[in-house]
Amino acid sequence: MTTETPRWYTSSYSENGGQCVEVATNLATPHGIVPVRDSKNVSGPALSVPAGAFTAFVTGIKSGELQHP
Repeated sequence: MTTETPRWYTSSYSENGGQCVEVATNLATPHGIVPVRDSKNVSGPALSVPAGAFTAFVTGIKSGELQHP
């Protein structure tokens, strides 16, 4: 990934019994990625999402464009 250490956090909206993901947005500006990992398996793999794609995803969720059927 990078040599910079990700600063992981879970959204304050994630109070659903541990079924969460964590993100490290501190790497978005310097490296153009947002790592995402399973909060239940912090030593497992992380998915590196391009920062622009992550922004579009969050925007889609907030706007209601991306909703669960």
